[in-house]
Amino acid sequence: MEKVSTSHEDYLEAMVMLGGTEDSPVRGVDVAEKMGVSKASVNKAVSVLKQKGYVTQPYYGDITLTHEGSAYGRKVLDRHLALTRFLHKGLGIDKETAEAEACMMEHAISDASFEKWMAFIEGLDL
Repeated sequence: MEKVSTSHEDYLEAMVMLGGTEDSPVRGVDVAEKMGVSKASVNKAVSVLKQKGYVTQPYYGDITLTHEGSAYGRKVLDRHLALTRFLHKGLGIDKETAEAEACMMEHAISDASFEKWMAFIEGLDL
């Protein structure tokens, strides 16, 4: 999987959160609302994600994740959820702070480190 910017990862994550899959497109306006950005910002991001092969979109149509885009977005979301849970339940950080910090961490941790971290926390009762 070719790595994209933090902001583009957030777009893929948002599309997955909205129920987007290879078989279920999402509307650009819903992505804009979810992320608190303009429709123009979504269009710009989608253009880049189309070039990378992560989404498809007919001219001004709904956005469909490709297999690769769906997997990438799911990976980012899974990291976010695991990190949020650890920070909130494991460390006692308030939910809002845990969400914000997990969002930053999900983009920075390598796949190898994340896998080792997940193996470590699996034994914890969170």
